[in-house]
Amino acid sequence: MSVMRRVLLRSTGVAFLSVALSLGLAVTVVPAVGGVVDGNAWLMCVLCPLLIAWPASAWQLWQHEQLRVARAALVAAHEELQRAHDALAETARRDGLTGLLNRESLLAVVEQARSSSAGAWLLVADLDHFKAINDRYGHAVGDDVLTQVASRLSSTLGEGDAVGRLGGEEFAVLLIAADERHAADAAERLRAAVARTPILVEGDVRLTVTISVGGAAIDPALPVREAYTRADARLYEAKRAGRDRVVVSAAPEVEALATSS
Repeated sequence: MSVMRRVLLRSTGVAFLSVALSLGLAVTVVPAVGGVVDGNAWLMCVLCPLLIAWPASAWQLWQHEQLRVARAALVAAHEELQRAHDALAETARRDGLTGLLNRESLLAVVEQARSSSAGAWLLVADLDHFKAINDRYGHAVGDDVLTQVASRLSSTLGEGDAVGRLGGEEFAVLLIAADERHAADAAERLRAAVARTPILVEGDVRLTVTISVGGAAIDPALPVREAYTRADARLYEAKRAGRDRVVVSAAPEVEALATSS
């Protein structure tokens, strides 16, 4: 039903109700005070409500409908604006190439875990010989490789864990409620997920891609950069040991645990 039709029907109902009330008052009040309800009185009882109540109620109802429509439009605009704001905020948190958390967002999540979670670990993964891929196949293929590696890392995560791209070919993973053995196992799963199956690029080119992974426990008493520094040091231990390897350690003074493919 259109707005105008709804207003006309409702205002007509109000006008007829006014006529009925006017006639009711005429037949009860006027005789009670000694008056006589004649033809003119009946006419006034009908015309006055129709001429006054109908246009007045129609105007009020029309204004009400306009306000209702305006409010609905305002609510819809606010919801659309909120969706756009949320989308922009989410986009700002994401790496433009891989869709993973970007460096700032991941480190913010790590910082939150440092202060609120026991047994959190930080893994840092870096593609092996990635420059050679870029040099031989070009940066478009390199970007494709990074995107596919990011997808494999994401699919390997446990519940509550997070992964992000730190920049270039370097990624980081936050593990929640893990000990050293669990962290080593998780890092090995990440390594295997990348190395197990060649990456298909340009339709028919299969590239064997590997990553090296370093991991360190996140100490709640130390800043996040300390955990990153130690995980990064383990990563380069893995690189020096031949790449395609995992090196994790719970603390600086604990000997690193290394596993090879």
